[in-house]
Amino acid sequence: MARLIVLGSAAAVSDAAHDNTHFVLQGDHGSVVLVDCGSNPLVRLKQCDLLHDDLTDVILTHFHPDHVGSLPLMLMQLWLLGRKNPLHIYGLPHCIRGVENMMAGFEWESWPEFFLVAFHRVPERDGVLLLDNDDFRIISWPTRHFLPTIGFRVEVKTSGKTIGYSCDTEPVPAITALAQDVDLLLHEASGEGAGHSSAAQAGQVASEANAKRLELIHYTVSDHLDTAALAAEARTTFAGPIGVAQDFAVYEI
Repeated sequence: MARLIVLGSAAAVSDAAHDNTHFVLQGDHGSVVLVDCGSNPLVRLKQCDLLHDDLTDVILTHFHPDHVGSLPLMLMQLWLLGRKNPLHIYGLPHCIRGVENMMAGFEWESWPEFFLVAFHRVPERDGVLLLDNDDFRIISWPTRHFLPTIGFRVEVKTSGKTIGYSCDTEPVPAITALAQDVDLLLHEASGEGAGHSSAAQAGQVASEANAKRLELIHYTVSDHLDTAALAAEARTTFAGPIGVAQDFAVYEI
């Protein structure tokens, strides 16, 4: 059974129990797609019984430190662990350019016998085919954040299930479009304001899109975090099942 595994659930400020938001899509035919790079994805993958060499693809949603800051470390670790297989990295041109500049700062061209990293620049427009393999068909839409950012829709080929991911965004029609009739909508809930959404706004998107289930992610963590209150806020605008994603939560997809 294909799985979505949450590796981190926090917004930009993480804590000991909640890493920055990133997750992995594990397919039935060998695909392991990492979405963004939290503090140390390889350690988290190992905790989920996934090997470092299982990783096939990386999707970077945007060039903010909590989403791409650990990519250089992960690439270095993969190299030191002896990776030989190519790694495919997908992102908007703005994000890929930032990653290339970041890696140039580490002089990665001097790392001997480095494995192939293939960058795929995703056009910044609605309904773009981002990735298509034996396990998943992933289509992206631009969101409204502080810099170019994408959310996306995942079609799971073996089960026929669909997943929507908002990434960081204010409520915009594109998110409703990518979430239309999905089995699971993973929506940020870091708070209403420029570039972000509240739990109630996430619920409104889920209602408008006729999503079957809503899971809140990328929320603000603190010593006073009340996940029940976060879910209750979303329940004011969405009548369907609601959860608050936790690190290492697993969803069969």
